[in-house]
Amino acid sequence: MTAEGAAWLASAGAYPGVAGPAVLRCGITFDVVNVPPVFGHRILDRLWEEGPGSGPAAVQRGRLLLFAAPGTAQRLPALLRWEECGSAVPPLLCHGVGDAVTVPGPDPAGAAGTPVPALRAATGHPRDGERGREHAAGAGGFGEGSELRGAGAGDRWLVAPGARYPWLPGADVLRWACVRAARSTRPVSIFPPVRPGAKVYDVSRRR
Repeated sequence: MTAEGAAWLASAGAYPGVAGPAVLRCGITFDVVNVPPVFGHRILDRLWEEGPGSGPAAVQRGRLLLFAAPGTAQRLPALLRWEECGSAVPPLLCHGVGDAVTVPGPDPAGAAGTPVPALRAATGHPRDGERGREHAAGAGGFGEGSELRGAGAGDRWLVAPGARYPWLPGADVLRWACVRAARSTRPVSIFPPVRPGAKVYDVSRRR
């Protein structure tokens, strides 16, 4: 994490300068969308492979935290209900005004006590046409095989803040990514959808 990124985090914290996990206020500098890890990795894959990239993202206590533009926590649930994705999108915890989240420190330590590098760095602008910028540590995408250990053991930044004012996706961008992630897990049927009220005939026993 850069010094500019650490300063951005400190601006939302109650105790600036704390090196360990920090409690950050939501709703002014950013909102946070808290998602299950597997679905969260799919969202990040969609954002970086097909979309504008993501804002900062961290793993904290087995959940994936996606930093978003202020106001996202209020708008995103309504947008997803309108999409009628059903159970394909797991329940999301949206943290906005009046909420706070705990995030890893600027240099979270791994099992051996050494800093854990982030996979990517979030800058002040959305990603353009080229593939997302890799962190100096080098890493691939955010596949489901990424290690997520027990509470505290795997806490780290997946996308570390890399600028004083990193770009943050809004509700529309995250709605798009959630829908794309949900469709990637939905089984494809060869039969067209049945219209409400239509008669369905069982022809399996016809001779």
